[in-house]
Amino acid sequence: MKELVEQMVKAIVDHPEKVKVTQLDGERSSILELRVAPEDMGKVIGKQGRNAQAIRVVLAAAGMKLKKRVNLEIIEKQ
Repeated sequence: MKELVEQMVKAIVDHPEKVKVTQLDGERSSILELRVAPEDMGKVIGKQGRNAQAIRVVLAAAGMKLKKRVNLEIIEKQ
């Protein structure tokens, strides 16, 4: 899951070297924390949140196969 998010996000940002994904696993769920550069935040979220929503849809579909709920949190790097 972590690698999937990294690949998708690195393809749309200007600073792919600043993309960092951490995964926190639970018994039935996973939380993915995505950190990007402040200038790339708009590209990751997209107009009206469409890019972020599309990433979450892909993660939900992949999570269904693993029988896990996957949550994506987008965090701005300071």
